[in-house]
Amino acid sequence: MSPETEFVAAISEARNAEAVWKALEALAGKVAGHRLFTVMVTDMAAGLVRRAYSNRPAEYPTSGSKPLHGNTGDWFDTVFNRRRTFVANSIEAIAKVFPDHELIGSMGLGSVINLPVVLHGDLVAAINLLDAAGHYTVERVQAAEEHLSVPARLCAALALLFEGPQGRRP
Repeated sequence: MSPETEFVAAISEARNAEAVWKALEALAGKVAGHRLFTVMVTDMAAGLVRRAYSNRPAEYPTSGSKPLHGNTGDWFDTVFNRRRTFVANSIEAIAKVFPDHELIGSMGLGSVINLPVVLHGDLVAAINLLDAAGHYTVERVQAAEEHLSVPARLCAALALLFEGPQGRRP
């Protein structure tokens, strides 16, 4: 069975937001690989983000909302303003943009893809894949953008549906 077929089967059976994000996590693992997969749900109007899903909740639990204000630099501009994929392939590059870089490095991770998810013209989430240093080659980044962009939008829409009218608010 192809990764896409497995994804469609998992989404068809999903009954809650966690199941939706697990389906996307499985697809992302096959498309680009990851050892850490998280989803940050955003509310740009309120300036808030919330980790809605994590495959490693001991290190990266789902939690309450955090303010976006104070975030600047290439990462924020790339993902939140320009709505483009951000990629870093070394712990040094990660350290420039993420304050939790020591935890990331301690987990043996050294590369990241942050894929923005836009619905109705709004940035509603960021899909975050992390793996060993140098893992996210040009080919893997292209595969992630090509094969995860539409499924991520579907998952975001379904998660909002499952979480109800307030689901959009972190």
